[in-house]
Amino acid sequence: MDIPTLYTERLILRPLELADAEAIQRLFPHWEVVRYLNAFVPWPYPTDGALTYLRDNALPSVARGEEWHWSIRLKSAPGQLIGNISLMNEQDNNRGFWLAPKWQGQGLMSDASAAVTEYWFKTLGRSVLRVPKAALNIGSRKLSQRTGMRLIGTDEGDFVSGRLPREIWEITREEWLQQR
Repeated sequence: MDIPTLYTERLILRPLELADAEAIQRLFPHWEVVRYLNAFVPWPYPTDGALTYLRDNALPSVARGEEWHWSIRLKSAPGQLIGNISLMNEQDNNRGFWLAPKWQGQGLMSDASAAVTEYWFKTLGRSVLRVPKAALNIGSRKLSQRTGMRLIGTDEGDFVSGRLPREIWEITREEWLQQR
């Protein structure tokens, strides 16, 4: 299945491609971006980290139909990647994202999350969306709360910044439909 470009009022979510590696490499390896991401992310971030990730992980997962990745771009500057949002067909880990610091705090991730959540439920026909996060990631927690998700569990997880308390947030397709 080809991944479509998604649009919101302010954003273009374009399927991630190998050509995005340079922009990702420039914007991604900042502590405020990576500290609460899964420890799978190498730190310090290698100089070929974005290219390696796209070539060896993200794009092969897309080709297998296991993951869906989009670059986040402003409609006002469609040539500039500012972040990434992904859906994954994994147990208790269905959505992840990052946004470069310059664009944080403007509600852009709420827009991007709404678009991919709609894709998850309507296009992919999934029944539940679960999102893990570091409990200390207040911004991500607030986004989950604003979008009607609920906390369903806590444990510990390994993040770039170390072993931390982790939360699992969930919304079902029925709950999501009731909000619309």
